[in-house]
Amino acid sequence: MAIIIDGKEVAANLRENLAIRVAEMNKSGVIPGLAVVLIGDDPASRSYVSAKEKSCHDLGMYSRDIRLPEDTSESSLLKLIDELNQDREIDGILVQLPLPNHINEQKIIVAIDPSKDVDGFHPMSVGKMILEQDTFLPCTPHGILKLLEYSHISPKGKNVVIVGRSNIVGKPLSNLLFQKQAWGNATVTICHTATQNLKEETLRADILIAAAGRPEMITGDMIKPEAVVIDVGVNRVEDSSKKRGYRLVGDVAFNEACEKASYITPVPGGVGPMTITMLLFNTVKSAEARLS
Repeated sequence: MAIIIDGKEVAANLRENLAIRVAEMNKSGVIPGLAVVLIGDDPASRSYVSAKEKSCHDLGMYSRDIRLPEDTSESSLLKLIDELNQDREIDGILVQLPLPNHINEQKIIVAIDPSKDVDGFHPMSVGKMILEQDTFLPCTPHGILKLLEYSHISPKGKNVVIVGRSNIVGKPLSNLLFQKQAWGNATVTICHTATQNLKEETLRADILIAAAGRPEMITGDMIKPEAVVIDVGVNRVEDSSKKRGYRLVGDVAFNEACEKASYITPVPGGVGPMTITMLLFNTVKSAEARLS
């Protein structure tokens, strides 16, 4: 039976350290500030933004929650980002994705000052990451690296298979894992919708990372015995037995995977708490740079 990698526990430990760093800055009159912009009224995004706001307050950070209607124009959003770029109270800017179709996502990402790009999505941040220069690492990939580190699982020399090639998880995570760094030195394979014989690829994985956004697509027979399984997916599946009418599942069939894997992250409670924690980590890092 697989050992559960408890993301809540790892996140709590990291936040204890962040709270100490924030308290030190508070003594100098600096309060790390995060601005979160949410366009529209998507329930999942709304819940996520609220969790970020609470997490900031728990650490003694300043949080500015900006909620705008679905029909907000691209020009209005760009104007707001420019104002936040100039705002000395704000160390990090996060525009919750996805955006409405009438707003160009890349144009918005590029408009954010790279020194406040705590999501790690700006082309400058991505470029620095690829060149192994100091920068804001994207939150979910960084969180996964921390989960592995906390569990004393080294990727060095391992075969890592990532199912999913998004700009948010698959692409940056693959780059980080093959870098010549303490967290990397792995041999990385990325699988996607055009991959043939997916099962053959996943069965080669010493570390299997599922980030495709498809409920329980990774079944037990696709997992190498004693592999480490990291489940990034968060999917709503209809369930009439639940009061809210649905349940959350990952991209991995959890019960089946537990019979094969050595370590596994649950959904919820695995990667999710780490994503928010690394966002706070980046915001604190930005504030410390302002103080120095």
